[in-house]
Parts: sequence; structure tokens; C-alpha cells
Amino acid sequence: MHDQIDRRAALGTFAVAGLGATAAFASRPTPFLTRRDLGWDEAAGEYVLPPLPYAYDALVPHIDEQTMQIHHDKHHAGYVRGLNKAVAALKDARSSSDSSLIQHWERQLAFHGGGHVNHTLFWTGMAPAGSGGGGKPSGSLAEAINKSFGSFDAFQFQFKAAAGAVEGSGWGWLVYEPISSRLLVTQMENQQKMLFAGVVPLLGVDVWEHAYYLNYQNRRADYVTAFMNVINWSEIQRRYDAATA
Repeated sequence: MHDQIDRRAALGTFAVAGLGATAAFASRPTPFLTRRDLGWDEAAGEYVLPPLPYAYDALVPHIDEQTMQIHHDKHHAGYVRGLNKAVAALKDARSSSDSSLIQHWERQLAFHGGGHVNHTLFWTGMAPAGSGGGGKPSGSLAEAINKSFGSFDAFQFQFKAAAGAVEGSGWGWLVYEPISSRLLVTQMENQQKMLFAGVVPLLGVDVWEHAYYLNYQNRRADYVTAFMNVINWSEIQRRYDAATA
């Protein structure tokens, strides 16, 4: 299982560089992410942008083709570049014993590292309608949702309301909290602020404006409702199984 990595090791360069991972959800393992998922290039010692697991237009009409292409090829790619740049800058700082910009680059490490991991979970948490996307969860995940929220409809209500009410840019997340063995809905501002340390991310919806503005303009609530039609519940089930194993 050498391809399996947890949240601390997910940003593999950090371990190589001798740094502690500070990305979102860093304090809890994420056993369902792999080096391949995150585009870790061992030979180059840095990350490359992983391809989308489906075509740019695969989520139409819920998420349009142009948004997907710009979001993945421009925005996500920017987080990968920023992550690699921060890791390299911190390595240079250690080599020169210059601590003057450590705070700046640590913040960049957290922001861009969080952005890369969050987006990786976002893309793989969706699938085209009719090809795994949409519908409702089943099995143990459905039972956990009913236990934690009362019903699937109640979960949807809270998830959509939380994502829609994020102040500024950020995310809505369904997470597993291992101490209470229950599911929670949380908000995240930017790529890592308002972090609920110790939880395992299962399902995230990106509510930065670049994720929806071309098609939905300021109608974030409509976008989040449309997102529910492309959730890959079998993948979310796999994440839940890994988190509760």
C-alpha cells in the first residue's frame, strides 16, 4: 500500500523538505488520497496538476464546460504552482538561515496546499449524472447521515444552507468526526480558515465565485443545488469506509 498516503503525507514534498503539513484537515489522516491523486512526481520532487477524471463538459447542465476548464486548468493549476513555490522558498530559507520571510511562506504553504488538496477532493467527489453522479447515498453512509442529521433531506438542507452562507470565498464540507463517530457539516473560508481540526473530509463543494459565476452569476444557492445532482456518492461512501475502518 505504498501509494496510500494520509493528510500529513499527502503533501509529500513537505515530508521530503522536513516540514510539517499545514494544509486543510492536516491533523487527521485522509487514507483515500494517493500520490497519484495529488499528482506527486517523485522524480521531479514536486506536484503536477492531476487531470480531471472526466471531460470538461461531463457535468453539463449542472456545471458548464467553460467553468470546468478555467477552474481546473487555471485556478487549480495556480494552487499547484503556489504550493511548489512555497516549498522551494522554505527550503531556500533553511539553507540560507534567513527567517525573514518564514511567516509569509508558511501562510502560502497552508493556502496553496489546502487549495490543491481541497480541489482534488472536489473533482473526484463528482461524477456525470447517470454515470455515478446524483441520487442518494445508500448503505452505511446513508445510515450515518440519517443518524447524524435525522434524514437525507435534513442533511441537504443544512449542507446547502451552510455552503450558501459562507462569508466571501470558501467551501461547504461534509466531514466525519471520529471522537463522536458522527457526521458534521462545516464551513471553510478561503482554503483553510475555520478549520475543524481532527475531522476527515468526505464531501466538499467549492463556493469561490470562480466555481460558478459564468453560469450562475450571484446565484450561489442555485449552483449548490445543482451540485447535489453530480455528487459521486459511491466515492463518498469509499471515503467514509476508509475514515471509519
